[in-house]
Amino acid sequence: MKPVPRVIVTTDPELDDLNSMLRLLLYSNEIDIAALVYSASKFHYSGDPANGLAPYRWPAPGEKLHIDVAVDAYAEVYDNLVRHDSRYPHPAELRELVKVGNVKNVGDTSEATPGSDLVRDVLLADAPGQVFAQAWGGTNTIARALMSIEEEFSGTDRWEEIYALITDRTVITAFAEQDDTFADYIRPNWPDLEFRDVATVAWGYFAHSVVSERDKEYLSPQWMRANVSDVGPMGAEYRVWGDGKHMADGFDEGDYFGLTDPKKDELEAAGYVVWCPIQPAGAWLSEGDSSTFALHIDNGLRNWEHPSFGGWGGRQEPHPDDAHRWRSVGDTGLGLEGPLVDRGEVAQWFGAYQRDLAARLRWSVTPAYADANHAPRVEVQSALDRSVRAGETVELAFAATDPDGDDVRIRAYVDENASTSHAQIELGSAGATATVPADATTGSVVHVIVEATDSGEPMLTGYARFVLTVE
Repeated sequence: MKPVPRVIVTTDPELDDLNSMLRLLLYSNEIDIAALVYSASKFHYSGDPANGLAPYRWPAPGEKLHIDVAVDAYAEVYDNLVRHDSRYPHPAELRELVKVGNVKNVGDTSEATPGSDLVRDVLLADAPGQVFAQAWGGTNTIARALMSIEEEFSGTDRWEEIYALITDRTVITAFAEQDDTFADYIRPNWPDLEFRDVATVAWGYFAHSVVSERDKEYLSPQWMRANVSDVGPMGAEYRVWGDGKHMADGFDEGDYFGLTDPKKDELEAAGYVVWCPIQPAGAWLSEGDSSTFALHIDNGLRNWEHPSFGGWGGRQEPHPDDAHRWRSVGDTGLGLEGPLVDRGEVAQWFGAYQRDLAARLRWSVTPAYADANHAPRVEVQSALDRSVRAGETVELAFAATDPDGDDVRIRAYVDENASTSHAQIELGSAGATATVPADATTGSVVHVIVEATDSGEPMLTGYARFVLTVE
C-alpha cells in the first residue's frame, strides 16, 4: 500500500483559510493530518498587550477561531461522513491536533509554543514517508519548530543525522511568503530543505478572472447555494460574498466581503479599500490555501509525488535561484500587478475539484452510502512509469470502476504542461496505446492522463497518470 502523505497545517484567520479548512476536513480520509496550528502572518496577528502591541486583523477575544469552527462543524456530520468512507478521523482525534502556535506578531519566533512544539514533534517522529509542512499564513511557526530542533541537536553527535532526517523528509508548501522567516532563518540554516510555493490565482479572491467561461458556473451564487452554502453544518460555515460575517475585531478596511451587494463608491466613502472586485451575494469568495493540500488528494494525478507533475494543487517548476525551491508555473504570487491569467495551471481542474467538493458535502448530510455519488477509480494494470524508445507504441492497461455502478466516460490524452515530448493516444477495449514520435529525444517525458468521469450527480472524475521516459 502506498504511503499516505503526512500533513502539518499552520494557518492564520483569513476568511479563505476557514473555507480551505472546511475542504481539508472533507478530504481528511485521504490525508494523514498530523497538526492543525494557528499561526501569524503579515496580514493577521493577535498582538501582545503586555508589550504594547495591538492585534492586527485578528478575531475578537473569546471568539471561536476558524480551525475550531471547522472541526466543530465536521463533528456534527462525522456520523454521516464515516458511512461513506471509514477512514475519516474521529473529531476527538482532530481536536487533539489543534494548537496555538506563534501568533503574537508577524514573523514571531520569540519562543516555543504548543503549536511549534507539535510541529517539531511531527518533524522528528518515527514515521515513514514525507511530511508536508503547510504555511497557509506565515512560515514563522514552522521556523520556530526548526529553531527548537536546531537548539536541541546542533553541536551534538546527532546533528548530522537529525539534519538529514528533516531535510530528506520535509517539504514546506506555502501560498507565497507571508512573512520573512523563510528568507531570514529557514533557508540560511536549512539550505537543503525543499520549499514549494503553490500560490495560484484560481483558488483565490480573483478566481472569477481566470477560470473558464464554462466553469464560472461553479462560482455563481446559484451553484454555491445549491451545492455548498445550503448543504448542512459544514456548508453553513463556508464563507461567501454578502454573508453578513467578518474576519476581525472592529473595522477592517480590507474586509467588505460580508456586505450584501455593496457599491464601490459607497465602500470607499465608508473607509474601505476596494482591492477585490465585488461579486453578487452568495458567490464564491476565496479558498486560496486549498492548493497547498489539493496536491495530496489521492485522485490518481500523483500530484504530490513530484512538483512538476501538476494536478488539483497546481504545478510547480524549479526556481532559478534556489536548487531546493519550486514555484507555481509563472505565478505572480501575492502581487497582482501582472495579467490575471491562471499561471498555476489550476483552472483546467477547477470544475472537477468543485464537483468533488459538492459530492463530499452531500455525503455530510446523507446517512446512506447508496444515496450519494462517489468518484470512479482508474485501476491501473500496467506500470505507471516506464522507459520507452523513440517511435515505440506501448500499451497502457487500465480499467475504470465506479462504486455506484454509474456509466463512466473515459478520456485519455497527453498532459502537455508536464510533458517535454508528445505521443499519439488511442483508446482501446482494455486501455490505451501511446505511440512516441520517432524523433523524440532521449530523456524527454510524456505524461498521459486517463480521465474517468461518471454519470452521477454531481459528475465526478478519477484519474491515472502514466509517465513515459524516452531512453
